[in-house]
Amino acid sequence: MELFYWLMIVFLLSYEPVYGYFDYQTFKRRVQTDQAVRISYYKKVMAGLWLPTLAILAAAVFGPLTAGDIGLKWIEINTAPLGKGMTYAVIGMALLYILVLMYYWAGYKYSEKIRTDIQKAKKKTLATTSFSDIMPVTKEDKKAWTLVSWTAGITEELIYRGFLVFALGQLFPGWPLWLVLIAGSVLFGLAHTYQGYGNVIKTSLIGLFFALLYISLGSVIPLILLHFLIDYVGKIGDDEETGIAARDMPAS
Repeated sequence: MELFYWLMIVFLLSYEPVYGYFDYQTFKRRVQTDQAVRISYYKKVMAGLWLPTLAILAAAVFGPLTAGDIGLKWIEINTAPLGKGMTYAVIGMALLYILVLMYYWAGYKYSEKIRTDIQKAKKKTLATTSFSDIMPVTKEDKKAWTLVSWTAGITEELIYRGFLVFALGQLFPGWPLWLVLIAGSVLFGLAHTYQGYGNVIKTSLIGLFFALLYISLGSVIPLILLHFLIDYVGKIGDDEETGIAARDMPAS
């Protein structure tokens, strides 16, 4: 089984961080003259996420992995790995973040001021981001982008939290838990090299928080739901404005 773990880690180190980076550079050049290429790029992104995910799920179905090994189980708060203080602090921050997300959602729906502020923030982000080319433009783009978001919500949590935490722990049993979580989070950050170094660091930190939440709850299911919520709130107003990804919203 170690061979499978290593093959997956090599894939995660090479596909998105290396191939994904150069493929995005190609996409940036092509999209200047062919807007239709955006949807085909989205399909390629989804394929790159579902391929390792399906391999992991197959290993969980046919063995020797189990669904529980990759976090597909009911929530079971366990304070032993992180300690009571850290465990409940992480859960508390997650709950607070959910409240913030709901505040933005309700504010956009019922407050003209908040709606205007969010729209201004979206425009500013689009004007300054180095990867604005990837954002959806047409209705067809936005439909495909929604599928990308759903794909990321499921696959990233299963790959980088459920599977990778378990695999790194098996490959390096002498590593303390913190090192396993940091290593997995760095791999998650490297999957975003196309966004630039700053966002690699940002997504690594986000990945670390999600990894801590995973350890605290013992399940990837609430992480998947939180990921969905972040993306949903991040897309409010996209029909009226530009399509900014959830990770670029003020709430994130």
